Amino acid sequence: MALVNRLPSLSSSTHFRKPSPYNLNPICSLQYNTSLSSSPFTEKHSIERYQRDNWLYRNQLQQTSLCPFPPDSNSIRQDDIALQLPELKRLLQVLREKRESGGDDGDGGERGRVGDVYLVGTGPGDPELLTLKAVRVIRSADLLLYDRLVSNDVLDFVGPGARLLYVGKTAGYHSRTQEEIHELLLSFAEAGATVVRLKGGDPLVFGRGGEEMDFLQQQGIQVKVVPGITSASGIAAELGIPLTHRGVANSVRFLTGHSRKGGTDPLFVAENAADPDSTLVVYMGLSTLPSLAQKLMHHGLPPSTPATAVERGTTPQQRTVFAELKDLADKIISAELVSPTLIIIGKVVSLSPFWPHASKEASLLVEAK
Repeated sequence: MALVNRLPSLSSSTHFRKPSPYNLNPICSLQYNTSLSSSPFTEKHSIERYQRDNWLYRNQLQQTSLCPFPPDSNSIRQDDIALQLPELKRLLQVLREKRESGGDDGDGGERGRVGDVYLVGTGPGDPELLTLKAVRVIRSADLLLYDRLVSNDVLDFVGPGARLLYVGKTAGYHSRTQEEIHELLLSFAEAGATVVRLKGGDPLVFGRGGEEMDFLQQQGIQVKVVPGITSASGIAAELGIPLTHRGVANSVRFLTGHSRKGGTDPLFVAENAADPDSTLVVYMGLSTLPSLAQKLMHHGLPPSTPATAVERGTTPQQRTVFAELKDLADKIISAELVSPTLIIIGKVVSLSPFWPHASKEASLLVEAK
């Protein structure tokens, strides 16, 4: 069984430990950053994150003592998890007791009931793009495990009695490993809780939702998926870009800029993706775009192919760069775009009313159809 007894196994497998004795205030080792408050998403050490999850830290956020030295990212992660463990175990115990004491009407009732797990897609950031089902499930949750790219506005739908737990990942800092996320989902589901796993975009499009679903189903846990508007669809619509268009693009292809092991050049698919009659959408591709662009052009995609990069799409903080493929990487650097940024490459980009040469190139495309 998972339940309370599973959490200590997490700490032993990943070397969880007590907060460093050198920190006068354990929470200070997390070094939350008030400068990140302008982000529409949950940044790894923002004060909003710790205020939202403060049930895990009791009253430690009100302490003001200083850290004697800056901790490294690994010690921050370990301290964070060590601080959370007591409250996580306590919540598991409460849920288990509630489940065991549930009434039985002769048809099974609530006693011994295993909880449900929902994988919920929250779209690219705009809360108005949530589905009605997503809102209903979010409001009914006992515990919500949420990623970095679940926008702050979406989290406003969480019910007052629910508990939130941040499990987001950024380059160089994973608040929880994927295996730890699996164990948390399993532990709380076995305790009878309604657990909602919130993911930006769609949970089954570069969201590792399939891995979580497979793991839980192998453990006998029922998983329900609530789809979300994937970033490609939401952001393209925001810019007026049709991902497919008769006579212009007869297919669309989604690529990831990340390799499984975090390599810098995973885009071996460029040879097959360099199709001028297709639209390419690259998720998480900022660091690998220079290599991808060169490979695409090497395999025949015209350097003049229209392209765009969109940071924090569909949110009030959205920033957009339009350029030909050969110039896109330099334009992104000049604009200092940061993650999350979605990249769209293809002739359909010139159909956007925001494309700098929109009227000229759009008319040429129409004439060519």
